[in-house]
Amino acid sequence: MKMTVSMLSGAPRVSRSLGGILIDSGLLKPEDAERVLLLQKEQNLRFGDAAVRLGLLSESDIQYALSRQFAYAYLRKTPGDKKPVSDELVAAYQPFSPRVEQLRAIRSQLMLRWFDKADQRQVLTVVGAERGEGRSYLAANLAVVFSQLGERTLLVDADLRHPRQHELFYLENKVGFSTVLSGRSREESIVRIPDLAGLCVLPAGPVPPNPLELLNRLNFDEFMIQVKSTFDVIIIDTPAMAVGEDAAMIAVRTGAALAVARSGETKVAAFTDLVQGLMNAGVSVVGSVLNEVKREKVKN
Repeated sequence: MKMTVSMLSGAPRVSRSLGGILIDSGLLKPEDAERVLLLQKEQNLRFGDAAVRLGLLSESDIQYALSRQFAYAYLRKTPGDKKPVSDELVAAYQPFSPRVEQLRAIRSQLMLRWFDKADQRQVLTVVGAERGEGRSYLAANLAVVFSQLGERTLLVDADLRHPRQHELFYLENKVGFSTVLSGRSREESIVRIPDLAGLCVLPAGPVPPNPLELLNRLNFDEFMIQVKSTFDVIIIDTPAMAVGEDAAMIAVRTGAALAVARSGETKVAAFTDLVQGLMNAGVSVVGSVLNEVKREKVKN
């Protein structure tokens, strides 16, 4: 589903009953809901507690429905059903896991140190020295946790060499950032993720022969002005510094970067040079993340 960026709204306010959400989600049959309501009234229980006591629902079912009721969107893995996004998006599938708690801690630090729409500090570029450090994984999951906070969030795949975000979100990649920069498409290339309220993704688009030249065009600045007027948080995924100067150029033009390293993989000298080079160019290096994503799940 595609949309023009001006049509985006934040996460909807949800005021539906827990039972209604469970029925619509296919977790509870209408006739069983009557049994739950009867037990709830007889024993003065909460709806969820009554459903669990009757053996109709599990605690995870109740947790899922509560998250919907409080506009905290996440996805459930249902056997046999086609998954809407990749398993690598742990923030979408496992929001209460230790890994996602760490992502929320990073989000909190970024909110304190950088993001402030009033001061037009809305854009953060995720950078790394080498391939395989988990930049795309981190950028995608950070975008999910920001959207779960109720922030209107845009994830831009600016890796015009080895793009990954269309694979993580199961999107077509016929149009995207490269076609926006070349003037062949506009903000309608942005895709809303319907299962994660408030989150939009701009895939990279076709891999161009001249990524650095595209990034130097005025279309980049025009695009950033447009999306900053609509989104609260904009996270930009970039290629490794080892394959070109794309990431440095993007970071300079956006003003802020989050540096990613990987335990046991990133060379200290390469990471130090990356951070120092960005700071010398006037980029605010907001922080750094030591990533420990399993190698087989990271491709760039």
